[in-house]
Amino acid sequence: MVQLDDVFAALADETRRRILGLLASGEICVCHMHEALDVPQSTASRHLAHLRKAGLVATRRDGLWVHYRLAEFEDPAVAGVLRSTLSALHSTLGTDQDRKKLSKLIQIPVKALEKSAKRCC
Repeated sequence: MVQLDDVFAALADETRRRILGLLASGEICVCHMHEALDVPQSTASRHLAHLRKAGLVATRRDGLWVHYRLAEFEDPAVAGVLRSTLSALHSTLGTDQDRKKLSKLIQIPVKALEKSAKRCC
């Protein structure tokens, strides 16, 4: 069960919020995420592990690669916190820049990523 204390602790870090901002657009492989955020793969993995432990992200393995997506929540309080956080992140300059980098990496137009993020949660 996801605890609000764990959620707030996970949201307290800028890199983890940036990751969530990217995941609002849909499932992303960790290999693309660390490049879009311009952080070492080990840093991205460490933050993703923290988000996973907090119950905010879920994973899917595809061979050697691990793909991350936002988790689904039964607790309306957790879902509300995440919705509010993603809404605030959606319009920030940093999230916009991260999406542009991701768009180039995965060859999906940034407008499509933004549209998906708006529909999220």
